[in-house]
Amino acid sequence: MSQRILLTGATGYLGGRLAPRLLDRGYGVRCLVRDPDRLGGHGWEDRVDIVQGDVLEANTLPRAMEGIDTAYYLIHSMAAGPGFAERDRRAAANFGRAARAAGVRRVVYLGGIDPEARDVSSHLQSRIETGEALRDVGPPLTEFRAAVIVGSGSASFELIRHLTERLPVMITPKWVRTRSQPIAIRDVLCYLLDCLRIPETEGRVIEIGGPEVLTYEDMFRTYAAVRGLNRRIVDVPLLTPKLSSLWAGLVTPISPALARPLIEGLGSEVVVTDPSGMALFDIDPIPYEEAVRLALERFRRDAIETSWSDSLASSQGDRAAYEMTNEEGLISDRRRLTVNASPASVFAIVKAIGGKNGWLYANPLWHVRGVLDQLVGGPGLRRGRRSQSNVRRGEAIDFWRVEEIEEGRLLRLRAEMKVPGRAWLQFEIEPDEPAPDGSPRSCITQTALYEPKGLLGLAYWYALAPVHPSIFKGMVRELGRRAEKREAAAATLEHA
Repeated sequence: MSQRILLTGATGYLGGRLAPRLLDRGYGVRCLVRDPDRLGGHGWEDRVDIVQGDVLEANTLPRAMEGIDTAYYLIHSMAAGPGFAERDRRAAANFGRAARAAGVRRVVYLGGIDPEARDVSSHLQSRIETGEALRDVGPPLTEFRAAVIVGSGSASFELIRHLTERLPVMITPKWVRTRSQPIAIRDVLCYLLDCLRIPETEGRVIEIGGPEVLTYEDMFRTYAAVRGLNRRIVDVPLLTPKLSSLWAGLVTPISPALARPLIEGLGSEVVVTDPSGMALFDIDPIPYEEAVRLALERFRRDAIETSWSDSLASSQGDRAAYEMTNEEGLISDRRRLTVNASPASVFAIVKAIGGKNGWLYANPLWHVRGVLDQLVGGPGLRRGRRSQSNVRRGEAIDFWRVEEIEEGRLLRLRAEMKVPGRAWLQFEIEPDEPAPDGSPRSCITQTALYEPKGLLGLAYWYALAPVHPSIFKGMVRELGRRAEKREAAAATLEHA
């Protein structure tokens, strides 16, 4: 009989890649998620059992644990900001107790390598403490510990990639000389999967890493060589983690709130000191340079499975903040346009907005808005998109998040930029009466909605009143123009 697996973190970077691989190996998979709708669009969600719950709410966990053999704990709340370590400990303790009470045979967890140094970053210390909390109150724990994970969309790799791509001269602090043992995401997934059939992995800590020990400078230089970039690295010892994180926030997609604990962790040497756990597996680790090439090939093919920005922090709390409201007090800018294109052609343009594709109209103004958002602690435009042509519910697109998507009909984005209120941008597409020659037509409804918070919220909206009409009008017109161009190109190919 196949093992029953409980998977947490299925809407995040690692869990979203592990789920389909567990299914392909014949395991029965149940996903514990706070928002089941966020699993939509992956392509495997119909093959899993979905239970709604939250590891910070212990009473929601027993149902998820029923009949489970092995539970994967792939959750952390680092992106939630101050207090994440305490939340992680509490969440892990809740999960471990519920697993033991339900008779779960073991828990599998991925944490970070213990640098065995006195001055350990809060991020690394939290990963170690999370493992301890699971071990203290839960079933036997298989705890994997890894350093930098190299793969398309991982936060650590995005930091390396964007710093190297964007800075001809890299002003770096002393942590660039720190040694690490990077590991390819493909190898991490293999370890997480293969442990299920290796009984000796139960109840032990397993350090995993790639075949090379490298400094971060080595990683920067190797990445640059793969990309054919000439980069100079200048060491500035006085550059603090706080300053480094602010600089990284301006140059990379990683926000300063997430970059700071990551960068603080880079100051500690994280190298495999006990390879005996890896010896239990028949895995030939991928060298760093090859892992970089594989990740870049994913970017080239626009085939990134998951991204660091997919997950929401565990402290997001009130789920009502993610829903549309129909109450009075919403300010709206609604524009309609009929175009000579099918709904499919229109929606192809709609779901590709943002990231490298831009925002249809007045892109320089969008970039200015992104910079202003970063200056006040928002994400700005740095997060980009996981894919340049496809999108799933719950994904980040620059400083928006996909709140709702219905293929061919609706895309609704919720603003995560810093604004005194709540804001949405919505696109609806409906088929219209065909043109006289029988060609398809569509009606586009583009709506910007804003719920101001107090007088400051109203002042914000009306301060932008001279700019908004031009931008929104230009957006819907450009959307129509691109859709008609796409439709015409498709018709030409069909008749060629």
